[in-house]
Amino acid sequence: MKEFILAKNEIKTMLQIMPKEGVVLLQGDLASGKTSLVQAWVKFLGLDARVDSPTFSIMQKYENHDICIYHYDIYQEGLEGLLANGLFENFFEKGLHLVEWGGENLKKTLMKFGISTIQIKISIKDDKRKYEIYE
Repeated sequence: MKEFILAKNEIKTMLQIMPKEGVVLLQGDLASGKTSLVQAWVKFLGLDARVDSPTFSIMQKYENHDICIYHYDIYQEGLEGLLANGLFENFFEKGLHLVEWGGENLKKTLMKFGISTIQIKISIKDDKRKYEIYE
């Protein structure tokens, strides 16, 4: 486990060691900073995109000629919503998959298909965010 306690303007420190592809499950309470982390990650990887939480669409895709980022928010529909909406198949595509509210059910299901994940647990610590990274 790696741990970072960072202000919003320091997040690049952590992103420099994070992967540019694979599946990352983002966990934390409401307003803990999951979407803010995705916004910073998209910008860090050089994409000029407006990033909002895909609460109702479940998934947004940001891409350029170098990279493809899939951004999911499964708070309302969970793993069942990914399956019912045909979005689970996206995890087999090359790119960076950032999943807000990605929990143990999703992790176990992905593992059954040979897809490993990284989990980032986000919490508020004073005026900063604490990021616990589990690989």
